[in-house]
Amino acid sequence: MNAPTDLNALKTRQQTAWASGDYAVIGTTLQIVGEQLAEACDLRTDERVLDVAAGNGNATLAAARRGCLVTSTDYVGSLLERGAERARAEGLQATFQVADAETLPFPDASFDAVLSTFGVMFSPDQARAAAELARVCRPGGRIGLANWTPEGFIGQVFKTLGRHVPPPAGVQPPSRWGVEATLHALFGEAAGAISVTPRHFNFRYRSPAHFIDVFRTWYGPIHKAFAALPAEGAQALESDLTELLMRMNRAGAASLVVPSEYLEVIVTRR
Repeated sequence: MNAPTDLNALKTRQQTAWASGDYAVIGTTLQIVGEQLAEACDLRTDERVLDVAAGNGNATLAAARRGCLVTSTDYVGSLLERGAERARAEGLQATFQVADAETLPFPDASFDAVLSTFGVMFSPDQARAAAELARVCRPGGRIGLANWTPEGFIGQVFKTLGRHVPPPAGVQPPSRWGVEATLHALFGEAAGAISVTPRHFNFRYRSPAHFIDVFRTWYGPIHKAFAALPAEGAQALESDLTELLMRMNRAGAASLVVPSEYLEVIVTRR
């Protein structure tokens, strides 16, 4: 019988992984997802908005552009600093606060809308994270999420990583948040309604080699996976990622455009 997974230890390792490299290099390319999510949530001026696992602040900035009173949170302080830099550069107002998605330091029903773009889905204790999102959102408020799907490109990237650096036993994959049935199970009676819209984000790079170089350098999970492998293992991982990129590339041999499916999710709080 396997010993239960130590979720706190896993979270510490995850935090180290996301703090390695510089996710902001990747994160800024995903800004359009935050803008689309803000529109899907129909954010209003002066609404209280919380961005959870905000990274470098894509949803934060989108909400601030719409005149919301935004609090941006993440458990990696250096990423919040990048978000704050971006807000200052654009003359936008937001509050930045280090916080864990599984233990949010806010009273019940504090926010009109709670957002997370490719963030909270990586919480080790998925049920606890979902309960926290629901707890801090007022009745009738909206929880807006962008979650990679298991079948989409990023979902396939994480499956590829898992073949080379297996995840701890008993840990649920983050891409479960990209499955509608899982969302209903996670939010349960806290959800008055759940609306799900499949969307695609296009990763645009020069070539498969360019994508791998950027992600190997700056994207924490891939950075850590390569670092954990011996030379032959790293070469095998690179080969598998190259094959995946070539198979999903819709731009031909001259460039790289890879659509990655995600779910845009609006949970209306009961």
